[in-house]
Amino acid sequence: LLQGPVVGGWYRVLDWLVPGATKVVAVKKMVLDQGFFAPSFLGCFLAVTGVVNGLSVEENWAKIQQDYVDALLTNYCIWPPVQVANFYFVPLQHRLAIVQCVAIVWNCYLSWKANRM
Repeated sequence: LLQGPVVGGWYRVLDWLVPGATKVVAVKKMVLDQGFFAPSFLGCFLAVTGVVNGLSVEENWAKIQQDYVDALLTNYCIWPPVQVANFYFVPLQHRLAIVQCVAIVWNCYLSWKANRM
């Protein structure tokens, strides 16, 4: 309910900010995606997971500090090549579907990371 509309809207914003479909454009979109969207979305995911798990504000902040950097570094191992290929080869209307296929594995990792005490 959250990720689909947010990511789909983000891809439309990226296409508006950086129009085109060349290799250079795909890399620019990936840099914007991984430099701005991924860090903020990851922080939101970890915060919401902590709230849903009933953590206090202090416990949630400590959990985010414990997990954020490691999760972000793991993100940077997986998503940049996926996103360059996605932005270069896949039309806008199909990008969300491609990302959601990879996100199955990514979300399993994030769930494990966020729910590990």
